[in-house]
Amino acid sequence: MKILIFGASGSGTTTLANEIKKRTDFKHLDVDDYYWKKTNPPYQIKIPLNKRNENLKIDFKKFENVVVSGSMVSWGKEWETAFDLAIFIRLENTERMERLKKRENQRYGEKLLNDKKIRKNSNEFLEWANQYENPNFKGRSLKIHNNWMEMLDCKVLRLNGATELSKKAEIVLNEIKTCYNNV
Repeated sequence: MKILIFGASGSGTTTLANEIKKRTDFKHLDVDDYYWKKTNPPYQIKIPLNKRNENLKIDFKKFENVVVSGSMVSWGKEWETAFDLAIFIRLENTERMERLKKRENQRYGEKLLNDKKIRKNSNEFLEWANQYENPNFKGRSLKIHNNWMEMLDCKVLRLNGATELSKKAEIVLNEIKTCYNNV
């Protein structure tokens, strides 16, 4: 079974995918690991689309049960039919932005104060992420995700990101059982 968990940055997609991985035999693949080159500090250099798709496809096909976390809207039409189940997580913007600020502080620590480039990149990322609910924003947005969900060739579950992690995981696990029972 192939599952996609996606939503805005900071909505909890990676956290939920990790929880599903812990409770099942699913392999977790996070799209950020394919989107960004490994750098220190992280998230500085993008991998070209064709190469990231090639790398993800190799791992995606390697495992029978895979949970992918992250937005794949711009990765190509082939991904619209690649999943058996998609889970869209939505979280109220204020809480999501607080999570992201906390994560940026944990990730970069003192470098946010001392390194101008890291501070600039972090501020630009937070500004970008804060545009998610703006219907005119051209980057990753709620509007684009809503449109993309209509294109997916699988069931889409919508979850509230503020719901307790264990409850969200139970909902997904029950859906996995339902899918397997209908085969």
